[in-house]
Amino acid sequence: MGDDGSVPETTLPASEAETTSPESEDGGTITIGWIAWDECIATSHLWKHILEEEGYRVEMIQLDAAPVYAGLAAGDLDFFTDGWLPTTHEDYWDKHSDSLEDLGTWYDKGTLELTVPSYMTDINSIADLEGKADLFDGRIVGIEPGAGLTRLTLEAVMPGYGLDDYELLEGSTPAMLAELKRAIEREQPIVVTLWRPHWVYAAHDLKDLDDPEGLFGEGDKIHIIARQGFSDDNPAVAGWLSNFKMDDDSLATLSRAVIDEFGEGRETEAIEAWLAEPDNQALVDGWLGR
Repeated sequence: MGDDGSVPETTLPASEAETTSPESEDGGTITIGWIAWDECIATSHLWKHILEEEGYRVEMIQLDAAPVYAGLAAGDLDFFTDGWLPTTHEDYWDKHSDSLEDLGTWYDKGTLELTVPSYMTDINSIADLEGKADLFDGRIVGIEPGAGLTRLTLEAVMPGYGLDDYELLEGSTPAMLAELKRAIEREQPIVVTLWRPHWVYAAHDLKDLDDPEGLFGEGDKIHIIARQGFSDDNPAVAGWLSNFKMDDDSLATLSRAVIDEFGEGRETEAIEAWLAEPDNQALVDGWLGR
């Protein structure tokens, strides 16, 4: 990462960039920036597959959210499928919006949550956590340090609800999901940072805690964010991305296939399996105007 927040192509670790399929006569190279949120992983790999089928060469670069926005603004990345606005990524958007394009909303019910297993019948609100740190070993199990969800939990939610006797464990989304699964298998108390949409709600019986103070905000919409000039340079792709829409069911099945059923390293197989369902292929065909 350069001092200005740009993404120098020559210094990216090989593990962070995926390059697939030769460039065709009709296509070009598209660089997708992505973060380790499950819907971003799933939709980024979906668009990688779609664009390759249309003759484009696709590079995928994983970063935290702040560097993704900086990379888009610098022109080092082309687009990003997981722009949470107006709340979660507000700081990044405000800083770079003059150098970005908003290609539209593809999901309109994004929310940030503190979540417990449904068997925790006495914990129904974030306010119920106050004074009960011992029940949870003083831990709220979180995700990546650079996530907007992490920032809001630390800076607004925990102080706002008097949760000073808790520690927010910062780590990764897979680690949080693994801890959640282990706790549920043993019917142990656990509270995690989570968000909707997420496939894990279909895998476990979970309960989002009420946020009576509204400290997580009223909810976000998920946008496609592109570098400035992307639409002029790639009008067909920009049009397809602007048509992109998913509902709860289609996103849940896609994310679960990519993240849970197939897993890391088998994303292409997951996408192909998902597209083998006629309704899913018809959905994609609609985005492409077919």
